[in-house]
Amino acid sequence: MIAQSLSKRRIAITGSTGFVGTALVERLLRGVPDCELILLVRNGRRTPAARRTAREILSNDAFDRLRETHASADESFEDMCARRITTIAGDVSADGLGLTAEDRNIFSTADTVIHSAATVSFDSPLDQAVEINLLGPVRIAELCNELGITPHIVAVSTCYVAGNRRGTAPEELVSEGPFAIGLDWRSEVASARRLKGDTEAASRQPDRLIEFRKRARSELGAAGAPALAAKTEQLRERWVRDQLVAAGRARAASIGWPDAYAFTKAMGEQALTESKGNVPISIVRPSIIESAWAEPRPGWIRGFRMAEPVIISYARGLLKEFPGVPEGTIDVIPVDIVVASIIAVAAAGPQKAPFITQVASGGINPLRYRTLVDHVSSWFTENPLYDNDGQPILVPEWRFPGRGKVQSQLSRAKSAIERVESTMQMLPLRGRQAEFAATLESRRLEVERALEYVELYGLYTECEAIYQVDNLMSLWNDLPAADQEAFCFDPRVVDWAHYVHNIHLPSIIEHARVKSTPGKVKTVDRMTRLRSQVLDPKRQVAAFDLENTLIASNVVESYSWLATRRLDGRERLKYVTRTLAEAPGLLRMDRRDRTDFLRHFYRRYADAQLEQIETDVEAMLTGLILSKCFPEGIRRVREHRAAGHRTVLITGALSFNVAGLRPLFDEIVAAEMTVRPDGTLSGEMKSVPPTGEARAQILAEYCEAENLRLEECVAYADSSSDLPLFEAVGFPVAVNPETRLASIARKRGWLVEHWSKAKGGPRTLLPVGPILSEREQRRQFR
Repeated sequence: MIAQSLSKRRIAITGSTGFVGTALVERLLRGVPDCELILLVRNGRRTPAARRTAREILSNDAFDRLRETHASADESFEDMCARRITTIAGDVSADGLGLTAEDRNIFSTADTVIHSAATVSFDSPLDQAVEINLLGPVRIAELCNELGITPHIVAVSTCYVAGNRRGTAPEELVSEGPFAIGLDWRSEVASARRLKGDTEAASRQPDRLIEFRKRARSELGAAGAPALAAKTEQLRERWVRDQLVAAGRARAASIGWPDAYAFTKAMGEQALTESKGNVPISIVRPSIIESAWAEPRPGWIRGFRMAEPVIISYARGLLKEFPGVPEGTIDVIPVDIVVASIIAVAAAGPQKAPFITQVASGGINPLRYRTLVDHVSSWFTENPLYDNDGQPILVPEWRFPGRGKVQSQLSRAKSAIERVESTMQMLPLRGRQAEFAATLESRRLEVERALEYVELYGLYTECEAIYQVDNLMSLWNDLPAADQEAFCFDPRVVDWAHYVHNIHLPSIIEHARVKSTPGKVKTVDRMTRLRSQVLDPKRQVAAFDLENTLIASNVVESYSWLATRRLDGRERLKYVTRTLAEAPGLLRMDRRDRTDFLRHFYRRYADAQLEQIETDVEAMLTGLILSKCFPEGIRRVREHRAAGHRTVLITGALSFNVAGLRPLFDEIVAAEMTVRPDGTLSGEMKSVPPTGEARAQILAEYCEAENLRLEECVAYADSSSDLPLFEAVGFPVAVNPETRLASIARKRGWLVEHWSKAKGGPRTLLPVGPILSEREQRRQFR
């Protein structure tokens, strides 16, 4: 009996925060009441291992059944878990598993070790896959030998270690079969580590760093040095990862595996066998693991597996074609069958358990690829997803073209979108026009995602291997009827039509957060919810930019209004013509660095009389600023004040130009210009203009001085140069965003407002001040 065999045993489990690991913990707690578990869990950045166990494992809905059972029992679910589960902080990618002396002692008490930790992504970087999938099981065996213990190690691998073969794939080590090519796993480890170092060094070459910096500026614009530095480093790290992913794919393909995952798992089996010493081992190889057939409940799943992203993209009409062999077998196995087989192998012990047990359906209960596609198509025809307008999405009809053809089609679509994106990036778009550019980017990401699915999963849908399950069925046939009922792992029990239609698809739709009901959504939309959050009385400060956030104007227009106020018609025309000719250069400078632009442009104020400027600004308030203000923006400022929030204006405009707005704000922080002893402006700044990262610092200092919290602040701005400010506060609001900010706001789910001027206002290329009387014009302002 399985439960009796594992009774009183201490079972160590790696990978318990994963899909299989979580199901394994639940099944052992429920099905083997007297066993104890030692969970090896990595410390998070801010979350210790024990807390991760509570939050990421035991709070999962897989344990709902156990929670209900213990709700009426003498021992609560929490008390039972505390008594039977011990968490130790460790990492299979670290030598010695990174255990402390105390945790090593705990680990040494294990009778069985179930190793399910792995990087299961098909596009893992080669070095990461080697450290976890290849060396992870080796490190466990080495630790056991070092501690002088001989627990039964049950290592979870994958059927796809068989590689890209056709026909029967037996339950044997690849290194001992007819397809062995004499690979040395130690050489593969050394090569992967050397490649990681070489790639890191290559990423730091001057030409590449310049390119990363250029791309960072292209994405963020004038967001300030810290933001650009962080983005540049992010791009460098991404480049390193992409190179190592490509290296993993290339290495795997060169020796007959579909990807680095299957390759490193195969090497891991060989390495574990060679380095196990006296420790007994068994290997369990599942095929593609999907949602549960029955346990802990039909359809239970944790995260999306291989098939789900493809199915959802198909249902949304995004995958028009997908490669595959229609008469081929797609080898899927429900997670509860995998978990039951792992427990059965552990219960059998090293003397009776097979050395390798494959858990697959293709050999005894095959699901043909065309049959699966037909099931999915018919289900979504009867139960379609709906678009944003509440209309049903018609699923495409797949014709099963070759992988190369689909990749070519998607690559061409991606290139076409990128060309349009590149053109739009050069245009000074903002507001709803910029939103269109962000939508275009989303479309490109969808195409890239589809291309990624084809590249990652296409080999699996074209796989024609049939995995033998002789050892699995022998183990099954030796079980008494009670165990077969309690721990079912016979793949033949799965009715694929019932599973796809009534279990798997309803489950993934439930988890996918897609629209599955007709009609427009009646609930409050996201932007309305976000709007209510920013106006919540709990907020403390609302910080506003000025230009294109509260008014449809800028520093060039303010200067032009003042500069032309005392010019005659001919001089006005010359000024307007000259300024419009300068506009492209000024725009480029502004996009490159806002602070440098302001310093350069504000030198035009040199020698102007401050007294005269202050007089003219009073007229400019009504003549320009109020005529170009956004009524919705001014209303929002007043709504914040009514809610009891502090209102702060942080602008790169000169302080005397915004003095008339003081009644709206508790604090105004603006650019300050030095004044000479004779009362004329110097054209030089008193300090760094409040732009870019300086704005975030200004608001942080204001909050600290006023004993307020940044996370309760709202920030309104229009440009990617304000990214540091947005990232500093708890509630960012992009107002009439330019293209880069529209894209960032869309990705991060920020509130976006589209505010406009009141109708009927003046529409000029460059505003000019009203013509003054002849006597007033004698007081020239240059």
